[in-house]
Amino acid sequence: MAQATVEQAGLPAAAGRSSMRGSGLFAQLTRSPSGFAGLILVVIIVAVALIGPLVVSAPASDTQAIWVGPGAGHPLGTNGSGQDVLAMIMRGGAPVILVGFGAAALTTVIAVAIGALAAYFRGRFDAVMLQITDIVMTIPQIVLLAVLGAFFQLNSPLALAALIGGLSWPVLMRSIRAQVLSLKEREFVEAARLLNLGTMRIVFVEIVPNMASYILINFIIAITNAIYALVGLYVLGLAPMAGNNWGIMINDGWTSGAMFNPSAMSYIFSPVAMIVLLQLGLIMLSRSLEEILNPRLRDR
Repeated sequence: MAQATVEQAGLPAAAGRSSMRGSGLFAQLTRSPSGFAGLILVVIIVAVALIGPLVVSAPASDTQAIWVGPGAGHPLGTNGSGQDVLAMIMRGGAPVILVGFGAAALTTVIAVAIGALAAYFRGRFDAVMLQITDIVMTIPQIVLLAVLGAFFQLNSPLALAALIGGLSWPVLMRSIRAQVLSLKEREFVEAARLLNLGTMRIVFVEIVPNMASYILINFIIAITNAIYALVGLYVLGLAPMAGNNWGIMINDGWTSGAMFNPSAMSYIFSPVAMIVLLQLGLIMLSRSLEEILNPRLRDR
């Protein structure tokens, strides 16, 4: 009787269960001190990065205030052009975060699509995809990023996100493939085949949602990897140095010899601290989500 009621309810019941799972996940996350702290940290940094350019004007150069240490007028001091470091920090986070999230999204989409389809179809398509994956994994990513960055004009965050995301999918693809190989043998997939629902619906509606928690955790990890790769490109001078972001600040502090100037320490450490705090928040969040969503870890 209860089963019939649920089936008659249809989509509203499914939507209700999805909403309850979402609220339950947030409630469990708030009960995890490290997870909740990581969530708050990430939200604050992302909010500052996205709202900062809207409320803080571009810092003007002041030749009378070059390499001024932290003080009342400049809480984090100034750089070699006399620009306020705090304003640069507040305005420089958006490109880094957009590239991180964009590259992670592209990585996740490619890995899920290729991994799921390769595992479902098997045969020659699976063999070709695995061969391509092995080739991409064999080449050191930072070297390939350096070569491509030298040959192509990476003048926008979208281009940087596409470059990083297009090279970061192989490891996740193999993990998704392994999980789909197991899930495709389950009864609900066999029932979907008997109902002739179609390959795309079976793969992306019936199978992939069962890996949602795993995909979410790996998406967060992909953000951290993408930000590290982006900062590496800036430190090596392979990304365009136009505009204002944390990576350019680190490169400028390195090339200008600011590390030898005691008054410039805040200029060097401020962008590094923001990146470290963002990465720390993402890692804390991902670890807590893994403990919540993984039954084996949750039962410990």
